Amino acid sequence: MSLLLRAPAPGDWGWIIARHGALYGAECGWGTDYEAYVAHRVAELAENLDPHAEAVWIAELDGVPVGSIACARKDDETAQLRFFLAEPSARGRGVGLALIRACLEFATACGYQRMMLWTCSGLAASRGLYERHGFTLESELGPFPFDAARTEQIWSRDL
Repeated sequence: MSLLLRAPAPGDWGWIIARHGALYGAECGWGTDYEAYVAHRVAELAENLDPHAEAVWIAELDGVPVGSIACARKDDETAQLRFFLAEPSARGRGVGLALIRACLEFATACGYQRMMLWTCSGLAASRGLYERHGFTLESELGPFPFDAARTEQIWSRDL
């Protein structure tokens, strides 16, 4: 197994959108409204990416994309972890750990004081990775916009 984390190449922004739509559709039953949300947010980041304060990684195993993550600027002191995904075939193989570590290291090097992320209840594997990296549940905001059976959550940690 050869794991590589790299910056997006042509086609990768679309891959992030497509895989989020397909995986969360298959695993959580979310619809095209979620994929449209991801498309909008990915486009915003791609169009306005500040390489001194933001970064995106694509994880590859043996040359095949299997994951993604972004470190986006929320405000002067806070970075936001976004677009975290690991393909089912890559789970349990260190891909998620490597992506989260890269994101945290970048945010720390940029001088952010805090990192937060927006997610929902019920994603046990992701929650485990977040907790392992020091994130704690900061708040629950009510029903998740794409799945009323789940709760919208903000997780955070100091850097």
